[in-house]
Amino acid sequence: MPDSRPMPQIGRHRLPNRVILAPMAGVTDRPFRQLCRRLGAGLVVGEMVTSDPSLWNTRKSRQRMDHTGEPGPRAVQIAGGDATMLAEAARLNAAQGAEIIDINMGCPAKKVCNKAAGSALLRDEALVADILESVVAAVDVPVTLKIRTGWCADSNNGVRVARLAEEAGIQALSVHGRHRQQRFQGEAEYDTIAAIKQAVGIAVFANGDIDSPRKAAQVLDYTGADAVMVGRAAQGNPWIFREIDHYLRHGACCAKPDADERAEVLRGHLRALHGFYGDYMGVRIARKHLGWYLASDSRLDADRQRELRAAFNALELPNEQCTFIDDLFCPEHEAELAWATNGTSAA
Repeated sequence: MPDSRPMPQIGRHRLPNRVILAPMAGVTDRPFRQLCRRLGAGLVVGEMVTSDPSLWNTRKSRQRMDHTGEPGPRAVQIAGGDATMLAEAARLNAAQGAEIIDINMGCPAKKVCNKAAGSALLRDEALVADILESVVAAVDVPVTLKIRTGWCADSNNGVRVARLAEEAGIQALSVHGRHRQQRFQGEAEYDTIAAIKQAVGIAVFANGDIDSPRKAAQVLDYTGADAVMVGRAAQGNPWIFREIDHYLRHGACCAKPDADERAEVLRGHLRALHGFYGDYMGVRIARKHLGWYLASDSRLDADRQRELRAAFNALELPNEQCTFIDDLFCPEHEAELAWATNGTSAA
């Protein structure tokens, strides 16, 4: 059944649909955010930015904070462990055009948790409350929060943290259905997300292992969440946002992208990466994205993926990478893939 509830709202921003691109360091840069938005994401969140302004002058930080040409609402995620510093970072980002400030309390990376930031904060609920109240008070734009279910299996405190968030004035809450010690291992659980949705009146976004339109619908139905947040499943498959949105609206799957559209999207993504990062870094960053695109192509077995990835990774110039895409989707190559797929099916 199509979801007939009103679309979720974050402060004054009503989202156009129920599927959101999760913030991912090293992935959700401006080219990828723009692509996912164009292919159906109702909201995209930028890469995590440190709350220490003294570190913002590095090239990496400047690129992470670059939202030039992006439609609103512009959502910026900040991370840190000091309430005063996070509040100042929120204020400065809002002054630079951020329309939503998201606080990271979900990152499981050691280098983040070792600095008492990310999901490590979930161990100190008093500090959590201090941070949330300080950041909300510092800005006039809505503030959201991303968490995990807890620090470990014995400290599954997501419901308590959610209540603290609502009391502090947080406008929406994204919950990854794993505790920190799981990192990305095992399967996400949605019981805690459902309990959080029952416990608070703010918008709740379900995150974790949402990799298909049907899975998105099942998670929304099971948890009662207002939207789903998609992360790793969008790598190499930005069409997933369009597919999920269509399924939630119509109860049926839409057509998969054909070869022409896949080629067009890959070419455009490569050109955007080259333009954003420059030729040297753009070529290198494009390599991981092409690897994800190859991995998402069900017609390619693991050996063929490795061959193509190795050939692409050896290229050093932007025009060589673009020519690679032209060759990959040439009629002769498509015919070869079709034959291989049919042959495998027939076997």
